[in-house]
Amino acid sequence: MTAPLEGIRVADFTWVWAGPFCTLQLAHLGAEVIRVESTTRTCVTRLLPPFAEGKPGINRSGYFNQYNQGKLSLGLDLKQPEALAVAKDLIAHSDVLCENFATGVMERMGLGYEEVRRAKPDIIMIALSGYGATGPEREFVSYGPAQVPLSGMSSVTGYADWPPMHVGISYGDPTGGLHGAVAVLAALLHRAATGEGQYIDLSQQETSIAVLGEALLEQSMTGRQPPRTGNRVPHMAPHGVFRCAGEQRWVAIAVRDDDDWRRCAAEMDHAELADDARFATLAARKTNEDELEALVSAWTAPQAAEEVAERLQRAGVPACVSMHSKDIAEDPHLAASGFFVHLPHPEVGTRLHLGVPWRMSETPCTVRHAAPRLGEHTDEVLERILGYGKEQIAALRARGVLA
Repeated sequence: MTAPLEGIRVADFTWVWAGPFCTLQLAHLGAEVIRVESTTRTCVTRLLPPFAEGKPGINRSGYFNQYNQGKLSLGLDLKQPEALAVAKDLIAHSDVLCENFATGVMERMGLGYEEVRRAKPDIIMIALSGYGATGPEREFVSYGPAQVPLSGMSSVTGYADWPPMHVGISYGDPTGGLHGAVAVLAALLHRAATGEGQYIDLSQQETSIAVLGEALLEQSMTGRQPPRTGNRVPHMAPHGVFRCAGEQRWVAIAVRDDDDWRRCAAEMDHAELADDARFATLAARKTNEDELEALVSAWTAPQAAEEVAERLQRAGVPACVSMHSKDIAEDPHLAASGFFVHLPHPEVGTRLHLGVPWRMSETPCTVRHAAPRLGEHTDEVLERILGYGKEQIAALRARGVLA
């Protein structure tokens, strides 16, 4: 059995998070992903913590090493004129070209779609820019944090008496990357059917907006801005995250209906609350939600989060510990499912990584190796894929092209 994208090669000109996250999915699916990078313009994520043993280094970043598993690294200084010819050779030997620079950067480098399709007529090129290739904001530089407020996500994040809030991660990057990977798969299917390549213009802002369907529908159908309600939802109560014993330990509880509330009240040793006029129905619980949450918090506060979650789950009430990173890394279910992989890396040793988050029965997907050191596979790519001789490679290196 082979992986779904076995035999597909990706020329990866991406950096930071959105683009590398897109090509990570393609690598997980079995594509040969060749990341083009240089010491003259080192990827931001190679310079960001956490670093193994706390020692900085361009090959030691956990951030970079997580999102670049299974890829190869070609060291190529695209500021050098000769490097452009090497880049076009790589593209000519590839099926997909992925980049996430600001709109117009690839064109100015001489690697725009019209140019690269001359090297490979059926190339599939995807550009994951912040705002797309058209429109008045097309040339704006963008990073994921900006996409949170610009998508409207901040407007619905926070508590009722709070201003709009940022969220825990830069959603524009992973949402853009995942949408991009799916778009590439669709383009590969189209090419298999027609022989045609194509250019994919992806806007990270638009892919961020795409996850806010309910909020946009409420505005369009009622004319009202959806309110900020913290963890509360209109159709459940209590619904939220409640403090437990220990430092920053919390449990998430979702009471779906009156039967759930009856079981929850019994576990709280206050069965009488199920028939209390303040809480007996959803409408009553929503009316008295502050008081309701205070009662639940008073019950959870002295207990371990794991104990509360286990008790409620046993009673049939949805509940789960709000997990720290350490909880996730030690989670027995994730370990049993094979989600974690331990990848040996020549510089940082064997480390735990998040692996492939899906399982395919007929086309298995695995993480083939750890993230590359910068330029680790330069000679291999030039020899095996592009057919360069050792003397030609040595000459390019001597002239600073392979840096």
